[in-house]
Amino acid sequence: MTVETFTPPDLFTPIGPYSHIAKSGPFISISGTPGVDSATGLMAGTDAYSQSRQILQNFRRMLESVGARLEDVMHVHVYLKHVEDFAAMNRAYAEVFTSHLPARTVICVADLPKKGALLTMDLNAICNPAAG
Repeated sequence: MTVETFTPPDLFTPIGPYSHIAKSGPFISISGTPGVDSATGLMAGTDAYSQSRQILQNFRRMLESVGARLEDVMHVHVYLKHVEDFAAMNRAYAEVFTSHLPARTVICVADLPKKGALLTMDLNAICNPAAG
């Protein structure tokens, strides 16, 4: 099985030598994603709620680009700069993941590479296109 790597053309450019998506068969990995608005190239806001909403919107677009949905997500990793932002991130997260609740890990970190980012998330998903 081969691994395809790419960044959808309508998404912001990664800040390093990596792709947003790696896919092999039904397995999908999405790289660490900050809350960047692709239309502007800027952070979606200065608060954790706005940035979390943007990350989750970006995830939806990335998954759709490979024929998957948020319901196909198995595990989400969240990296927070400030534990005080946990509730704001959770509020945005709960608005998107309502009935399908993938496994999740939240880790507090000292810093993030994207200037202005309060958090970043990555995920793993499994998509069966035949299940439609």
